[in-house]
This record gives sequence, structure tokens and C-alpha cells, in this order.
Amino acid sequence: MMHVLVTGGSGYAGRFIVEALLAAGHSVATTGRTEPDAGFFSGPVDFIGADLEPANAKRTLFNGVDGFVHAAFHHVPGRFRGGEGDDPETFRRLNLDGSVALFAAAKQAGVSRAVFLSSRAVYGAQPPGVVLDETTAPQPDTLYGEVKLAAERAIAAMADDGFLPIALRATGIYGPAGPGRRHKWAELFATCEAREDIPPRVGTEVHGDDMAAAVRLMLEGDADGLRAGSSPDLVFNLSDILLDRHDLLAEYVRITGLGAPLPQRADASAFNAMDCTRLKRLGWTPRGRLDLGGLV
Repeated sequence: MMHVLVTGGSGYAGRFIVEALLAAGHSVATTGRTEPDAGFFSGPVDFIGADLEPANAKRTLFNGVDGFVHAAFHHVPGRFRGGEGDDPETFRRLNLDGSVALFAAAKQAGVSRAVFLSSRAVYGAQPPGVVLDETTAPQPDTLYGEVKLAAERAIAAMADDGFLPIALRATGIYGPAGPGRRHKWAELFATCEAREDIPPRVGTEVHGDDMAAAVRLMLEGDADGLRAGSSPDLVFNLSDILLDRHDLLAEYVRITGLGAPLPQRADASAFNAMDCTRLKRLGWTPRGRLDLGGLV
């Protein structure tokens, strides 16, 4: 079993990762500015007060750590794209320089496995209908995407025989939130209940448990197999279903019996879906369907 440090472990995505690691028998520590309430996690989790300031990324943070997962991200509440608000300098310093500093400290401390939670935003605008795989040339069109891509590249450059840092380009993580928290579609469901107009939308989604399973695969899988599977750039796409908001709300209405009107279907012909063949070849098996368990 491993001792794993997860930054941002009490965040929406981070909590799925912590719970998956606990379920697998690993011991976990998480960092953040505020310690979560007792009972937030299903088992014991050590808490270390920390932030993303590059100067605070100390080697001692990783004492006794075997694996590192970086899920923390500084942004305006509720926004990733555009999450810099009116302070792009701080956004870049914390999310790029801070991330790179943490991975450098992890490597210096002798951590062997590290996972960076990246984003499909690195691809930016692509020709209509083109399917995105890891060989697609990134062309980020937001500061969020630029920062994620720059961090990916800096972290990958640290790889050697003793240190394996891998980036997961995740998209649309959904699922139940932690105690006292709201899930990502709570406001959308409330709008549906109020029978207000909802604009059409289509997007790629992955359940948080499936995302966390991919993180575990990066930490536990054969190192040579992971290197070969992600060669040469040490990145994997992480997505599951292409979901139209019409279908999401149709399932919500079916379960709840609301009888609320549904939005029009979006035009998905130009959407850039993600190809996750590279990850699936390593044994990752997402559920392949919408799962509203714990959300309704």
C-alpha cells in the first residue's frame, strides 16, 4: 500500500480521488487552506495546511509520501475557464509556477509516482467534428488551457527512471458532492424544476468515480506499461460520454416524475469528442452511461 498526498482533496474532484484511495487501502493526506469538517471523508485522512504559492512548495511536504496527486487549482468560485477573474498574474503564478514547484519538490523528496489533473481545455478550438486524441496538437484559447498545457509540459520534462509524472486531461467531472456540498448540476436541476427556459448544450462527461479509478491506475499500474502507453508526452485523455443536456434532464425528469419541459437538443455535429483509447488499453473501464445515483 502507498501513502498518497492529494492536493485539493476536499474539492469536488479531489474528494472522489481521496475516497477511491481509501477504498483501495492506501493511506492519504490532503492539503488545503481550510481543514474539512470531521466526517467529510469516509475514513481517516491527514490534513496539511498548505497553499499554491511556489515558495511554499517544500520538500518536507512529501516526507513519507509514495504517490502524489495534484488536484488543487486556484480560480474564481464556480469558474475554470475565465477563472482568473481580474487577476491573471496570480492565476498563472499559483496554477503554473506553484504546480511545477510542487512536482519538483516531490521529485526531490523521492516520490516515484505523480499525477496532474489537467483538462481538455488544453486542446482549445479545433476544426468542427474532429475527435480529440493525445496526438491532436493543443491550441488553448483560454488562460486556463494555457496554464494547464504549460504545467503538463514542465512536469513531463521532469520524468526519469525514478519519477513518473502523468497528466490526465479530464473533462466534465460529475457525481455526488461531499457532505454539505452541492453537485455540479444542482442549479440546472433547480432551473428545470422551476420550469424555466434552459439553453441547449452538449458536452463530454466522466463520473468522478471513474476519474478516480484512472488516477489509481496511474499510481498503481506497471511503470513501464504506463510510460509506453502514454509515450511520448505522458498524457492521457479522460472522458466517457458525450451528453446532451436534453438527455440529462430527460433522465432527471423520468426519475423524479416532474413532467417539466425539456430543452431542445444541441447540434453535436461540430463538437470535438475525446478519444480515450490510450487509457482504455491499460484496463480503464468507465461506466459508459449517465449515472445520476446520489444526485436525485
